[in-house]
Amino acid sequence: MLSYIRKKFPRKSVWGQFFRYLLVGGSAFVVDFSLFALFLYLFDIHFLIANLIGLLAGLILNYAMSVGWVFTDCERRLENKKSMEFGLFAVVGFLGVGFNEILMYFMVEVLTLQELISKMVAALVVLLWNFGGRKLMLFKQRKE
Repeated sequence: MLSYIRKKFPRKSVWGQFFRYLLVGGSAFVVDFSLFALFLYLFDIHFLIANLIGLLAGLILNYAMSVGWVFTDCERRLENKKSMEFGLFAVVGFLGVGFNEILMYFMVEVLTLQELISKMVAALVVLLWNFGGRKLMLFKQRKE
């Protein structure tokens, strides 16, 4: 199965990177969603604050896995400036957090949808933003 995935989604292709980013995003989402539910239901913290805590933990995991596994065949625009690279990675992520918070607020408070369903919908929308923004700003197509 892994050899099939490697052939269908080579690391050098954008589709291969997007596929890996989906796996990374899925892992980050599990951490995010778990912390969100924990703080929302166990600690009874407001849903927007619980959402922020989960998103920040997911951001850190996403950065580490993106640099170490998703975009390894890409030239990193700021590879020698790691703090600047993480900063820009985080800016894209924080904009995603903002989009996520707005979407969550709109779906929960205006549309009166359930929080967990709203969280899943917002995560899918923001996934596309995060991949596109990070790919365009931080990772060139191929290493020379």
